Amino acid sequence: VVYTQSEILQREVYLFERLDSPNREPMKHLKAICFLRPTKENVELLAQELRRPKYSVYFIYFSNVISKSDVKALAEADEQEVVAEVQEFYGDYIAVNPHVFSLNLLGCCRGRSWDPAQLTRTTQGLTALLLSLKKCPMIRYQLSSEPAKRLAECVKQVITKEYELFDFRRTEVPPLLLILDRSDDAITPLLNQWTYQAMVHELLGINNNRIDLSRVPGISKDLREVVLSAENDEFYANNMYLNFAEIGTNIKNLMEDFQRKKPKEQQKLESIADMKAFVENYPQFKKMSGTVSKHVTVVGELSRLVAERNLLEVSEVEQELACQSDHSSALQSVRRLLQSPRVSELDAARLVMLYALRYERHGSSGLPALLEELRGRGGSDRYRKLVSAVVEYGGKRVRGSDLFSPKDAVAITKQFLKGLKGIENVYTQHQPLLQETLDQLIKGKLKDSQYPYLGPNTLRDRPQDIIVFLIGGATYEEALAVFNLNRSNPGVRIVLGGTTIHNTRR
Repeated sequence: VVYTQSEILQREVYLFERLDSPNREPMKHLKAICFLRPTKENVELLAQELRRPKYSVYFIYFSNVISKSDVKALAEADEQEVVAEVQEFYGDYIAVNPHVFSLNLLGCCRGRSWDPAQLTRTTQGLTALLLSLKKCPMIRYQLSSEPAKRLAECVKQVITKEYELFDFRRTEVPPLLLILDRSDDAITPLLNQWTYQAMVHELLGINNNRIDLSRVPGISKDLREVVLSAENDEFYANNMYLNFAEIGTNIKNLMEDFQRKKPKEQQKLESIADMKAFVENYPQFKKMSGTVSKHVTVVGELSRLVAERNLLEVSEVEQELACQSDHSSALQSVRRLLQSPRVSELDAARLVMLYALRYERHGSSGLPALLEELRGRGGSDRYRKLVSAVVEYGGKRVRGSDLFSPKDAVAITKQFLKGLKGIENVYTQHQPLLQETLDQLIKGKLKDSQYPYLGPNTLRDRPQDIIVFLIGGATYEEALAVFNLNRSNPGVRIVLGGTTIHNTRR
């Protein structure tokens, strides 16, 4: 995710192999660099490799802390003394954006408690992140969540056990790790998105920066899977947080710019200088041509899906459910869309889920009727079950926070003024709960009673380095909120992580 194959080739690494691929040929003239997670399986595979080495020398890097007993097992296997060095190089997580990471874990809890294997993996990922950023943090967690407390304790245990590794130079204000639970805000992952990166993930799905476009009508062979990475795609880096209308304009400018730079077909290459200029500019041109065709295809497909699934109308009702509290209007809107043949089954179910989360305790709740309607669409019972599962996961009974009601007069006025700013923002009124939590944390107002510290010490100053981790997955809408908070609070650095990055399907 963070280093392309062509970048590795520039470092004169010409062969890429997996440790577990069976029929690798011996190549004694090559040195091998191994980069592995220190799992039991990997250590065993590496021991087998060292007993019958295929390369002349081995440089071994583990992406996390490795136990002494595993190092001993490898030393015993290395009878031919081919190992030149063994290092720990902490990178046991997926760096998604400059301020966002994921562990690519789906389904980390069973009911309200951790799956033990996933708890171990999450602890490893989080401690590797702290080691790679050189942070020994104070830890706060969401009190209403048992998994958050468990994870906080596990991370603390590792820090205590490996205290020599975590002995970093002290900063004036210690860094802070805040552990939250997705179930406190089940609304955010269910909403349609309108900024580029979040929208691509919602409608097409981003997997380790790759997008599968194979289902796009009439797609050419070389665009069936494309990479979207801000590291080596300038257009994406500049547009990932912009909304859909702006991206349309920027794509048009990109196209026009490209047209201007096109090498003229009939351009006569008469002199050597002409040829030289053509050859020098051609790679630049080819790269730009690739960028243009990629983004035009992606944006074109997003537009097609928005129109086909009537998403503007659907999204408006979603935002109304998430941000306003007019029950009868909301119920009418959801009913109307459930009866529309243009609304897909997934979108219909999503609207009912949002309604159920918002009005589960309303006196005149229309939920039973909506569930009947969902069934009447010829839909399976699966979606009906999902609606109750979502409420069980993120309903009022479970939440430790006040997800829906504005806290005071000031907040209500803010909402109202935001509403006045113009109808074009009707699709992006919603702010994830995380935005408010981090806002309070930065101002030093986050309540200890809801987010206690682990251990006796507390921060006296406002935090500067914040790592926030969401058990059950983060979203690109929250990544956008963190990006904006980092921009508007100089001196504060926030990194967001989650067990995965969600969209509605996930």
